[in-house]
Parts: sequence; C-alpha cells; structure tokens
Amino acid sequence: MPALVIFIIFSFSFYVYYKIRYVRARRPIERQFFSAKSSMALGLFVALFGINQLFLYSTTVTYIVSAIFIALGFGSAWAGYRAYRHYLPQAVKEAEEAAKRL
Repeated sequence: MPALVIFIIFSFSFYVYYKIRYVRARRPIERQFFSAKSSMALGLFVALFGINQLFLYSTTVTYIVSAIFIALGFGSAWAGYRAYRHYLPQAVKEAEEAAKRL
C-alpha cells in the first residue's frame, strides 16, 4: 500500500522534526510540549508500521508482532495526545510570559 508508506514516512519525519525542536527549546514547558508531539508522531509511526506488515506478510508471527506494534503505537500516540492537551495551555502561558519579558 503506497499510501500507507507515505503516512509512515510523514510520521517518522514529524518525529524527527519535533525531536529537533525539543532539543533546541529552552523553556521547560515548551520542551515537554514538543516531547508530547514527538511521542504522538512516534506512536503513529510504530502503529502504521505494524499495519503495513499485515499487508506484506501473512504468517502467525507477523500477526502477533503486528498486534504488539499496533497496540504499543496507538498507546504511545494516545499518551502523547493526553500530554499534549495537558501542556498546551501551559506552553501558551509560558510563551506569553516570555514575550512580555522581551
């Protein structure tokens, strides 16, 4: 499935992008915010990779490993989304305070 491969590449690209933003961020809440976004992207990457394996191979081992990847991936994406929702208002407030100081 070429469309699935494109989504896998995009999710991995977003993971790398947000990890770079995480490393470059100076404010602590902003770092947590980017960490949550990168967690969502990595979770989607792992889940989509597991789904892609279901289309490529049809063995029992593939089904088991794919199920583990899908569960871990969507679990990580969900945890990242919850962290994102938690840190978003705090990151906005932190950015506004930093803008006032300048």
